[in-house]
Amino acid sequence: MLCSGFPFIEDEIINHVTSYIPSKTYNNIGIRVSNDYIDYFLEQTQLSFPYRIYILDVEDIMLSKLNFKERMILHCIYTRSCDGYVREKHIKALLSDDFPEWTIPYIFKVCDEYVVEILQTVYDNLKNRNTDRFKSFCANNHTAFCKSYNRMISYWNEFYRNDCYKYENYIGRKLFIECFGAKRTMKYRLL
Repeated sequence: MLCSGFPFIEDEIINHVTSYIPSKTYNNIGIRVSNDYIDYFLEQTQLSFPYRIYILDVEDIMLSKLNFKERMILHCIYTRSCDGYVREKHIKALLSDDFPEWTIPYIFKVCDEYVVEILQTVYDNLKNRNTDRFKSFCANNHTAFCKSYNRMISYWNEFYRNDCYKYENYIGRKLFIECFGAKRTMKYRLL
């Protein structure tokens, strides 16, 4: 189920990591993972991961039992949590280390969602770094990138327009342009 999101990593490692994930779900709902999947290409290899997971967050003490690669996998998985606070926690953890390239799709995906605090966290962590790897990833996933850009705009319009009237000042726009390589004309594509 989750192995397709990590095509560069052995299934045994992913299975070891997922053995630390609790079986309980939020509000005891019957599904652990959404039926909708996100598809990207990384280094000409397709990867696919669930749009949302409904599994309760792993206890912090469990993270100490994992090595660096395993922790990165776990953080990636939890960027898909249905709980925005959990997504934010794991994005911060991903960005606090020198994250491997295969984490980029997970970091990128949270940036087209509605939690502005996550956008701010990602921007703050990337603005002074070399983001060529992100720009390359976005260019190689152009259609998905344009959809994400438009989605980010729609969330600004729906939730943040009153707080940030000028779209040019919105943190999501700054993130997409400065760190991901968006161009002005993208807002008119795929509408």
